Amino acid sequence: MAEEAGLNTTQPVIPDILGLHGNFLALVVIIIGVLVAIVLFFLVGWLQKRAEKTDSKIDDIVIAALGTPAVIATFLVTLYLALQVADIPPALAWIVDSKYFNAIYIIPGAWALSSFAYNFISTYGHRLASATATDLDDRMVALGLIVAKYVIWFVAFLLILHTLEVDITPLLAGAGIITLALALAAQDIFSNFFGGALIAIDKPFRLNDRIQIDQYYGDVIHVGPRSTRIRTLDNQIVTIPNSKLVNNYVVNYAMPEPRIKVRLPVSVAYGSDVKKVREVLLNIARDAANEYSFILTEPRPIVYFLEFGASSLNFQLVVWINDFSLTFETKDALNMMIADRFAQEGIEIPFPQMDVHIKDKP
Repeated sequence: MAEEAGLNTTQPVIPDILGLHGNFLALVVIIIGVLVAIVLFFLVGWLQKRAEKTDSKIDDIVIAALGTPAVIATFLVTLYLALQVADIPPALAWIVDSKYFNAIYIIPGAWALSSFAYNFISTYGHRLASATATDLDDRMVALGLIVAKYVIWFVAFLLILHTLEVDITPLLAGAGIITLALALAAQDIFSNFFGGALIAIDKPFRLNDRIQIDQYYGDVIHVGPRSTRIRTLDNQIVTIPNSKLVNNYVVNYAMPEPRIKVRLPVSVAYGSDVKKVREVLLNIARDAANEYSFILTEPRPIVYFLEFGASSLNFQLVVWINDFSLTFETKDALNMMIADRFAQEGIEIPFPQMDVHIKDKP
């Protein structure tokens, strides 16, 4: 009768011990299992106290992840062994089928893995994210916590169904179709999200850096998982999708250092002494460096005689400043000094001229 009900009567999991068998032996197994679980429970508590005294957090994470699942697994193994030796009525013979216990064993395994992943990401992920100025890595940590909390348990649920010989193909197919539909609908979102991840890894710019992308020029005020915001010099906020930043040229005026070269075009009238003009411009640059701390003397200022223009002789004054955000202030200061000094030196600043010759009629 037992064989017809599916019981294995020829090879018990636990052999008779000291002549014990049946329900009495099952009771002994349960008592031993409970004692082992109690000892394991107190051992885990002792290990947790010892781990708290160490500088490393990894031992705390491992013990917290394995402690409770290990106690639960001990009870499950005890129950399984007890049922194997107990006198089970034929109507309940399905209880000792190993597939049910194999399915249940997945639960403490998923518990341990989820707990370890969650605590590890929470501890070390937040520590790394707090060391950066951008909040993109904080959002990545939050995504990792969601994976540790829900995705692992979803996979465990599928494994349990598979172990119980439940056909999960329709479930996987439905999940695949839903995932594909969501991916197509959120294609731009995912593109911007991965663009944000690449920005976090490559770090082409940081908060407060002054950048230029296409026609947009300003300071970075926010780097998010989907977009980056810059404040233009007109105090306007421009939101740029991260995918656009990844796929375009980005000019960063703050890297590798905030020092930047300022070029100032200067034109004088034809007939001016070019050597005198060069000397006056260099003196102006030196005086400006003495007056304004953001204008540098090293690298030295340079004056280039560029070309003979249509109505003027065209020069270029090049100076270095120590702060990329003071470009307009530098040009303003230099232009004011040039206007005053040229007036003193009698150097004429030209304006466009056109000579018109009128030919007399014969």
